[in-house]
Amino acid sequence: MIVAEGLTRHYRGGAGVEDLSFTVRPGVVTGFLGPNGAGKSTTIRLMLGLERGAGRTTFGGRTYAQVADPLRAAGVLTDAGAIHPARTAAAHLRMVAAGGGLPARRVREVLATVGLESVAGRPAGRFSLGMKQRLGLATALLGDPEYLILDEPANGLDPEGVRWIRDLLRRLAGEGRTVFASSHLLAEMSLLAEDLIVIGDGRLVSAGPLDEFVARHAQADVVVRTGGAPALMVALTRDGLRVRQEADGELAVDTADTERVAAVAARAGVGVRELFVRRSGLEDAFLAATAAAVRHRGEPS
Repeated sequence: MIVAEGLTRHYRGGAGVEDLSFTVRPGVVTGFLGPNGAGKSTTIRLMLGLERGAGRTTFGGRTYAQVADPLRAAGVLTDAGAIHPARTAAAHLRMVAAGGGLPARRVREVLATVGLESVAGRPAGRFSLGMKQRLGLATALLGDPEYLILDEPANGLDPEGVRWIRDLLRRLAGEGRTVFASSHLLAEMSLLAEDLIVIGDGRLVSAGPLDEFVARHAQADVVVRTGGAPALMVALTRDGLRVRQEADGELAVDTADTERVAAVAARAGVGVRELFVRRSGLEDAFLAATAAAVRHRGEPS
C-alpha cells in the first residue's frame, strides 16, 4: 500500500500542493486526476523524494529513499523523453539494469512486453513520442516492481497503444501490484481505473472508488418516453420539476426520483412507455467536482 501524508510544496507563484494525504491500495489501478496546474506532477515528485517539501510517502511502510532495492520495489515513469538520443533502446535498458543489479535477461523480457523488440537497436532519438513512452514503461518494469508510479503513461500513444497499456496495467494490478497512474484522458481513465485520487488547486478533492465519485458528482435525470409528452411536460412543471424535450422526443426531467415522475404521469393520465435514470459520466463528474479549481478557463466565442 502507498500512503501519502501531508504532502506540501509551495512556489512563489502560488501554485503547489497543500497538505495532501491519500492511500493507494494494491490490486487495482488508481487513477490520479486534476485540472492543468493542479499539482499532479509535483505530487508524484514529492512522493518519490524528487522535490523538496513537507510530508512523507511510504511504500509498504518505507519511504522511497529507504527502500533497499528501488528498481525492484517501485517502477517509475515521469519523463519518457529523459533518454540520451544516441543511445539505443537496448543499451539504455542494459545500463539501467546493470546499475540496479538486474539480470540481462530482463532487458529482452521488458522489450517484448512493451512491443519494442524489433527496434531494440534503434537510437532513442529516432523514436516517436509513443515509442518513447513504451521505452519509459519498459524502464519502469525492469525490476518487476511491486509498485508502479506512472505520470501520463498513455501520452503519445495511438488508440491501439492506449488499449494495450490499459490491458497491461489492469493485468499488473490483477497480479496484486499497486498501480498509480495520472492521466488527462478521462474517457480512458473511466475504463482503466477502479479508484480515483482527484486534486484541484493542489488540494484533495476526492479519494475513493471511481463509481462513488461519479455517483456523487455527476448529474442525474429521469428520461421518459411517452406518447403524451406535451401534457406530461405541463404536469411535471406544475409539480415543480424542470423538464426539457430532447431531439428524439424524449423528456428529460431534472431529478433522479423515478417514483415522483411516475406518480405525476399517473395523476395526469399520461401513459409512459419507458422511464429510467440517466447519469452523466466521469467527464461531467470531474468537471463539476473541480470547477472551482480550474486556473485557465476559455470563454465561449
